[in-house]
Amino acid sequence: MPSKIPEAVFPPTELREIVYEVVELLKDRGETISCGETAAGGLISAAILSVPGASAVYKGGLTLYTLESRLTYGGWTQEQIDNFTGPSIHCVLGLAEHVRGQLGSTYTVAESGSAGPSNWGKSDNMKAGYVALAVASSSGCVEREIETGLVDRDANMVRFAVEALRLVKDVIAADMARFSGWLNC
Repeated sequence: MPSKIPEAVFPPTELREIVYEVVELLKDRGETISCGETAAGGLISAAILSVPGASAVYKGGLTLYTLESRLTYGGWTQEQIDNFTGPSIHCVLGLAEHVRGQLGSTYTVAESGSAGPSNWGKSDNMKAGYVALAVASSSGCVEREIETGLVDRDANMVRFAVEALRLVKDVIAADMARFSGWLNC
């Protein structure tokens, strides 16, 4: 056991502002969210649930850390497992669409990455600090890739969660802009 366990602050400071913004946007719009997580380990879901009133917007989430769990719960096929070459946009697009289809949320955010501390392959998507993100909604899917440049596992997990929620916020903002013109018809 470590000689000194640091005091926990939850959600981590870096996550607080963005998670509150996203939850408030969803509440104001009467919309919902679900999550499909791998490398963030459930941190996105936990951060959302830490916000008072989250039950009005959170439909559920999956933390699918192993390939076997993705086969059982994530809508993956054995062929996808056999051909897996690391986290990718393709993986998270499918996960976001699957979870949204199962839970019926307005938005589903999915992530898959490599938190570190070590690289587990030579390609960029297998290096510590890489994460693929996707948000699925009735408008379609939006994806983003991030390379943090960090090898610290905890820092990467937090950064993956922050970037995932930023993508959700960006998608909501785009939806708001797209549909605001309809009110002026």
